[in-house]
Amino acid sequence: MIRVVNLHKSFRAQKVLKGANLEFPSGKITTIVGTSGCGKTVLLKHLNALLLPDEGEIFVDGVDITKLPLNELYEIRGKFGVLFQGAALLDSMTVFDNVAFPLREKTKTSEGDIKNKVEGRLEQVGLGGMGGKFPAELSGGMKKRAGLARALIMDPEIVLFDEPTTGLDPILATGIHQLIARTHAEFGFTGVLVSHTIPQVFDISDYVAMLANGVIEAVSPPAAFRTSENPVVQQFIHGKTEGPIQVL
Repeated sequence: MIRVVNLHKSFRAQKVLKGANLEFPSGKITTIVGTSGCGKTVLLKHLNALLLPDEGEIFVDGVDITKLPLNELYEIRGKFGVLFQGAALLDSMTVFDNVAFPLREKTKTSEGDIKNKVEGRLEQVGLGGMGGKFPAELSGGMKKRAGLARALIMDPEIVLFDEPTTGLDPILATGIHQLIARTHAEFGFTGVLVSHTIPQVFDISDYVAMLANGVIEAVSPPAAFRTSENPVVQQFIHGKTEGPIQVL
């Protein structure tokens, strides 16, 4: 579904990505793990061209999106839904209007159909009957659920999850992971998850990729990742400060 080839990205003198290569299989969840500040979110933002690389290619369904004109890039972005780290809900809008926003902005769907679809999505994420509330009235976990409903409202082929459990207690984090797994089973999207929450993400991932020192050091199914002899993986799993990972 997505293929990243020799990706390089710097911000002034800071080199973040130094030749990252990774494939995201269609219909599977791939989780990118790594230390804080290693470039996970930077890599994620390249997948739908919110950031463009200094060097390298990103293929979505065989099309290199780094070289597309803006009108074609908008079309490719229509394949994506995004659950942002802080949910990114608009405070001045109700939950219903936040979820409905993409439909109203990008389609000519009637208000009756919008109502039915939004209420359906809210039910699917456990927020049935909560559409009239404002973001300030929601708990952290409820905001994430509302963000996921909005990410799914356009029936995307690909959903990007940027640290979806940041700021949540372990019980709420588990609930969000279970929700991701349940919606993935229902919708069948290709999922890309950025996280440093291990081992919890292993339970919902088909593949785990380790980003360290600007490159993908390892990628494998969770069971093989846990037992990997790669010293980078072992340093991360066991939380050691000394090893091949450059700790910022």
